[in-house]
Order: sequence, then structure tokens, then C-alpha cells
Amino acid sequence: MRVKDVNKVVLAYSGGLDTSVILKWLQITYRCEVVTFTADLGQGQELEPARRKAEMLGVKEIFVDDLRETFVRDFVFPMFRANALYEGQYLLGTSIARPLIAQRQIEIAELVGADTVAHGATGKGNDQVRFELSYYSLKPDIKIISPWREWDLTSRTRLIAFAEQHQIPIARDKRGEAPFSIDANLLHSSSEGKILEDPAIEADEMVYQRTIRPEDAPDKPTVIAVDFERGDAVAIDGVRLSPASLLARLNELGHDNGIGRLDLVENRFVGMKSRGVYETPGGTILLAAHRSMETITLDREAMHLKDSLMPRFAELIYNGFWFSPERRMLQALIDESQKSVTGRVRLKLYKGSVSCIGRESPHSLYSMRHVTFEDDQGAYDQFDAEGFIKLNALRLRLGAMAGRKGGSL
Repeated sequence: MRVKDVNKVVLAYSGGLDTSVILKWLQITYRCEVVTFTADLGQGQELEPARRKAEMLGVKEIFVDDLRETFVRDFVFPMFRANALYEGQYLLGTSIARPLIAQRQIEIAELVGADTVAHGATGKGNDQVRFELSYYSLKPDIKIISPWREWDLTSRTRLIAFAEQHQIPIARDKRGEAPFSIDANLLHSSSEGKILEDPAIEADEMVYQRTIRPEDAPDKPTVIAVDFERGDAVAIDGVRLSPASLLARLNELGHDNGIGRLDLVENRFVGMKSRGVYETPGGTILLAAHRSMETITLDREAMHLKDSLMPRFAELIYNGFWFSPERRMLQALIDESQKSVTGRVRLKLYKGSVSCIGRESPHSLYSMRHVTFEDDQGAYDQFDAEGFIKLNALRLRLGAMAGRKGGSL
């Protein structure tokens, strides 16, 4: 991209070393006005320092937005209606945050008249794809700057030297090599790189930020009740909570019981494998509760169809296609399935595990009269099973007969 192509750029800005260097680099390289956008997604950090640092670096338009409720209501909950797991394990905590950040960036760009957006994702990871696919989906003619694909500041030493040259404040702990990289929001924390790069070596306990060791969790189980309406959790132990407040409470319960740790080697969209250590305490509890609620409220074939589509849905989110037509189509099907997913689930939390111990719903499809081992009073005629079995066995019998006759009937 040529310098003259950029007039005003909206930067996704955390206030950390990398994005502060990017901010200054954009001003110098593109000679453009930079607008900063910092999103509060529940990462647990004070965001006012980011505002002050942006002001110090000469930024005139600064956006610091609390998006926690939007994040959980419009992104996390729709994803959890699908019980989405990437490669059978990952609850997509980082993946689901990127489209919201990108969406707000585009909104700000249109508000302030910017023609360009920029992010701090590296050229090796998935986030560059997630951000940029979202940008283009929302504003096809937007210009994008990805500094890590353009500049020569390819090491921590060079970043710090650039920061010192341009009088960008550096936290003391940033002057040395950080032991690993952390990304966090209200749904999860993700740790990658450095001391975690060798997948054969167990992660040090200092990596875990949001959970206590399961071995250190209380010896007495914690029992909770989660209420659902149309597939979304709305209350814990009878107390109605907003989406963000509900997830925050589940995070507390998960933390105290050592729930939600995951050490995973995953396949990145860009082609390489990577090792990450994830903590999703509240999300792990929410997934168990939602699946349990579905077991009594979803028709068998509807549930099996939904489960068969889940890996594709999860892959779309992981790869950055949240705003794609195929994700929207799948979401419509998933949301249709959730109309009857209303009721209460009781869960036992104990030393890293979540188990359902009870579920009830006004839309329950579970019939005690049909499944009882006692007298069902004519609810089910067991003789009907004979014809059912014979019809299902017909092709098996024909195949066996053909085999005995040398391949012909």
C-alpha cells in the first residue's frame, strides 16, 4: 500500500508495546491520522492507561468501548447454542472475539470518515485472517494495514529500540522476554509461545490465570442450577442475570472448582500446528449445562442433525467466517432448534469436572410412562419391536444370503 493511499486509519489498540509501536509506525510511515479503538471484552485489565497512552502519542479521536454484554449476547451465546467445539475440544474463546472487534472498528471507521483499518495480528497466526475476512465482509472497499506483514521490526529487541527512539513508554516487564503470550476476554484466556512451544513439556502452573489446580479445589462438590430460555442461559440458582454477568458468575464457580483447563495442539487455518493452553471455566460449565438441557428437549433426529453440523459451524468461526452466508444459514437452523430448549439443569462441580445431576423442562420429550420398567399401562406395545427389527434387518439378511450364494440372490 502506498503512503498516499491512506487518509485516516482506525487501529485496534490495546495500549501494549506492540500496538503502541504500531500506532507510531503508522503515523510515521503513512503520515496519516490514527484513530484508536480499545474494546473491553472482559479481559480484566484497566483500559484507561490505553486512553492516556494514545493521548500522549498525539491521537485526537480515541474510542474505549465496553462491549461485554454485546460480546456474550450476540456472539458467545449464539455460538454456544451450537455446542461449538473446534477439533472436538477448543471452545473458540479467541476466535469468537475477533468478529466483534472488527465490526466495531468498521462502525468507527464509518463514523469518523476513515478509509483504512489496522490490526496488530502477526503474519503467522489465525487472527489476521479473522480480522480481515470480517473487515471485507462488512465493508468490501475498506483498506487494511497489517504492520507485521510490512515492517522490519521482526524481534522484541527491535520493537523496544523503536519505542525508546520515539519515547513510547515501556513497562518494566516488557524489556525482557515475556515467558508466553496471553490473550484474554470474558470467555477465556489463551496462552501461547515461548515456554509453551514444545508440546512435550507440561505447562508450568504459572501459565494458568483463571483456575486453581483441580487438586486444590474443595473436597466438597458445588451444586448449582442453570435456567435456560430458548437455548440461552438466563439465571443461576434462580437469580436472573444479564449475559455478561451470568458468564462472569460461571467463571467464578469454574475458577473455584478448577474447571476449564485445556492443553491443546491445534491446526491453524494458515497451515501450521500450534500448542495453546486455554482456560474457559464458565464456558465449560455452560456447555455441559446446555447439552444436558438439549437431551430432554430436542427430537432425536434434530439433535443428531445439529451435532453433525457442529464441526462445520465451529470451523467457520475458527477460520474467521462469522459474517459469511454459510455461517448465517447454519445459525438460522441452530436457532430454530432452540425454541424448546427451556428449563433447568442442575450440575455438580467437583475438582475440575462438571456433571449433570438433574434436568427438567416444560417442553420435555422424556416420557417416564414409556421408559418405565414397571407396568406402562399400555403406553408401548413391545410386540411392535419385532416388525421394526425385521425391517431394519432386511438389508443385512439379504447381504448375508447373497454372500452364501456366491454373490447372487
